[in-house]
Amino acid sequence: MADIYRALWASGGGRSASFPTRMGMRQQVARGRQMAEDIEDGPAMDARRFAALAEAYGGDLRRWPQAERDAAAAFASSETGQAISRRAHTLDALLDSYRVRHPGKALHDTILRTADRYIVRRRRQRFWWLGLGLAGIGLAGAIAGLALVTVVTPEVQPDHYVLDANATAFGDAGPDMIEEDL
Repeated sequence: MADIYRALWASGGGRSASFPTRMGMRQQVARGRQMAEDIEDGPAMDARRFAALAEAYGGDLRRWPQAERDAAAAFASSETGQAISRRAHTLDALLDSYRVRHPGKALHDTILRTADRYIVRRRRQRFWWLGLGLAGIGLAGAIAGLALVTVVTPEVQPDHYVLDANATAFGDAGPDMIEEDL
């Protein structure tokens, strides 16, 4: 670990590649121009860039972007490059050796019971919402029917009209009306 930091300080890096510094607008523009020049002339590999790429892609150069491999292979032969590569290979080995244990029977059963309870609860909620929806539709239909009957019912003057068995909300449906329609 100390080798890497010494190598970065010796190369003029001073700061680790994984911790970006705050830069002003002028420094960002200058750095952008430098990166554009590096891309045009071929990528320039220094300790900071190599450390950042090793942190992102690991110690195996086959995982690195094709455009960076040649410059990285050349830099990896240096002492600084070897120190950074060793650290990246160590981290790769640790990550590759990690294995996830299979869950035990108790955890498996708990998950299934919890999922079963969740499914039952969701079905009940869906049933209640369906029932509430149907009740709401029925209530809306009753209100609409009441409003229609209220609007369509003619104004009846009690002095002139006598209610009988043939009277409806839409008018008199007496025997006279039935014979006229035929």
